[in-house]
Amino acid sequence: MTATKTWNTEISIVEVDSEVRAEARLRGKDGGQLVGQGTARCNPADENVPDIGDELAVARAMSDLSHQLIQRAAHDIEMHTARPVERLRV
Repeated sequence: MTATKTWNTEISIVEVDSEVRAEARLRGKDGGQLVGQGTARCNPADENVPDIGDELAVARAMSDLSHQLIQRAAHDIEMHTARPVERLRV
C-alpha cells in the first residue's frame, strides 16, 4: 500500500532591536500542530547581519520542533506497546 501525506510548516520571524525570534509551526497529523521556538541575539561587538540572526533563530526553532516530534513519537510508541521507549535517535 502506498500513501502520500502532507504536513506543512510555517515559519514566522520577528526582529526587535538586536533580538530575533522565530516560530516554526508544524501542521499535519489529525489537524494537530506543534510549535518550536528559537531566538538569536546580536553581540554588540559584532557587525549586525540580520540574515545570520534569522538563520540561527529559525534553526533553533526547527531543532526545538524536531525534539518535540521525537518526544511525541516516543510517547505514541509507549502507548501502543505499553512498554517504555529507551531512546529514539534523531
